[in-house]
Amino acid sequence: MITCTLRYVIDPYRLAEFETYARMWIPLVERFGGQHHGYFLPSEGANNIALALFSFPSLAAYETYRERSATDPDCQAAFGYAHENRCIVSYERSFMRPVFG
Repeated sequence: MITCTLRYVIDPYRLAEFETYARMWIPLVERFGGQHHGYFLPSEGANNIALALFSFPSLAAYETYRERSATDPDCQAAFGYAHENRCIVSYERSFMRPVFG
């Protein structure tokens, strides 16, 4: 299993738009075989940092998701929504492997 961790720098004045964007992606990741662990929006502390975590069975499965999402109309609509609303300033993508008890 591999978990993709996205760290977003967001426009704090467009938090509602970012939350809409986040809600668009949760079912999309799951449609392509991933398990979404949610988006985490600012509450206390920094008001411009958000996180998202989702897992795939393997890096190969994640790469398949990336390829398919590049041509999927719903995924492209979600990307377009964020671009139009400029709610995302930048993001970093990291991959981690979970350790369970």
